[in-house]
Amino acid sequence: MASQDWINKDFYSTLGVSKDATAEEVKKAYRKLARQHHPDKNPGDAAAEQRFKDISEAHSVLSDPEDRQQYDAIRAMGSGARFSGSTGGDGGGFEDIFGGLFNQGGSPGTAGGRFGGGFEDIFGGMGDRFGGRFGGASPKGGDRTAKTTISFKGAVRGTTVGLREASGNVIDVRIPAGIREGQKVRVKGKGQQGPGGAGDLLVEVSVQDHPFFERDGDHIRIHLPVTFDEAALGATAEVPTIHGEKVKIRIPAGSSTGKTLRLKGQGIRRKNSSGDMRVVLDVVVPQELNDEAEAAVRAFAEATRGSNPREGLEAKAAL
Repeated sequence: MASQDWINKDFYSTLGVSKDATAEEVKKAYRKLARQHHPDKNPGDAAAEQRFKDISEAHSVLSDPEDRQQYDAIRAMGSGARFSGSTGGDGGGFEDIFGGLFNQGGSPGTAGGRFGGGFEDIFGGMGDRFGGRFGGASPKGGDRTAKTTISFKGAVRGTTVGLREASGNVIDVRIPAGIREGQKVRVKGKGQQGPGGAGDLLVEVSVQDHPFFERDGDHIRIHLPVTFDEAALGATAEVPTIHGEKVKIRIPAGSSTGKTLRLKGQGIRRKNSSGDMRVVLDVVVPQELNDEAEAAVRAFAEATRGSNPREGLEAKAAL
């Protein structure tokens, strides 16, 4: 809608609010009327559909502080005139309001006589105040916001979600690979409609946790269970990655619980970089031992009797 049409429309009356209504009062009135006249509740009712459009238009302007200020200023200049820039015609032009100012002893291009200055001296900066509505580009509508929750896999590899509006329309939102908890995705042209086009839709993304993979920035952390003999003697183990692959990792001899190994490039992958996978070893102690295993452990204990992993602990714990 062109801004020159605003002067003929009473958005306050459309929403049933006063001219000094607060933003919250405007929003409350809009929601009430929108529910009442929504096309889904009035199928086939052309009057209700038009009423819904008028309500939405009024809310789009009055809910935006800048648009509302400009609307109030335009309305205050006088009713019945259109700011088309024409000098004649049935509807009246810019000169219909200001023509008298240019006949006070000055030339048509100046506001001489009692004003003593040119047109720009009086109205300079008006274009800035009204955001270019008198010949410049009209502003777009406001942005809308939404939230969505995606799977861990969707965050890692990218996905597409469909957001359903109250009207039943579904907006497809492309979620890029590697997105993090709380980040926002911008969908251009899916915001509120304004004089210069629609604003954008900002979608805040929440990511579900995964029972095995943990994310730390672009790095992925996992806990890998290993047996006592694998930790003591060293071994090679296969680990799954977030990319659906299995890769081999070497467990050094003498490893303990908490030792962290790195698989380079097996984390979140982006266009110009990729994170790593950090593998934390968890040495698993068997809950039950058969006779042969128990004998072996006792033999091991006897063979390593001189070793004391707690040596010096008292000194470390001294206060």
